[in-house]
Amino acid sequence: MHYYPYHYPIYPPLPVYPPQLVVQTFPRSYPPVDVKIFEKSVKSFRLLMEQGSILLDRLGDSDFARKMMTAAQQGKTANVDHLISSIGLKVPVTTKFTPTGIDFELFTQPNPNTPGSCCTLKVFMKWGN
Repeated sequence: MHYYPYHYPIYPPLPVYPPQLVVQTFPRSYPPVDVKIFEKSVKSFRLLMEQGSILLDRLGDSDFARKMMTAAQQGKTANVDHLISSIGLKVPVTTKFTPTGIDFELFTQPNPNTPGSCCTLKVFMKWGN
């Protein structure tokens, strides 16, 4: 029997993974940029911002805020939705509330050309601990 006096292996260990082949990459070609849809989204979002400003102005009225918070505290979702719809916003609004805050989601109405809503404005406001 032959004894190898060194602590190193006779042969180097084989790599666990085979060496990677060098793949030549070619520069990507992108289609030309079309900003028409983006411009429409910007215009739609401006409307959402205006409607959000109207919503915030109305929520700034302490009597309105008290009515809405009281209805939310009692779990009267229909009353909260009715109060929000009484503001007269031109865009649909969904409202969700918790004991700590209220969440408004304003979104654009879909067109015949675009079946889905292009833009959404979410507003979350804290009203409790």
